[in-house]
Amino acid sequence: MSELITDPVKARRLARAIVSDINLYNADKVKEGIENDNLFEHIEPELEEGRELYRSRVAPEIVEKYNFFDLAVVDMLFRFSGKYQSKIW
Repeated sequence: MSELITDPVKARRLARAIVSDINLYNADKVKEGIENDNLFEHIEPELEEGRELYRSRVAPEIVEKYNFFDLAVVDMLFRFSGKYQSKIW
């Protein structure tokens, strides 16, 4: 097993990469979730799998101190999804 990530910069980068992959491989589900205003419920299994992967690779003290995974979810999913019709924008 490889060492856990203890560098916050690397942990943030990993969180963004995981969420980017969730967006890439589940683009249709992300679009549907945004259009139906139920994104988080719609992709909950994918987000939980991503969160568990993140936690398995990052030192607990970094996970507890920073909110990188959730910030990446908001930043990465919504930034690139503004082109979809939604009730919230």
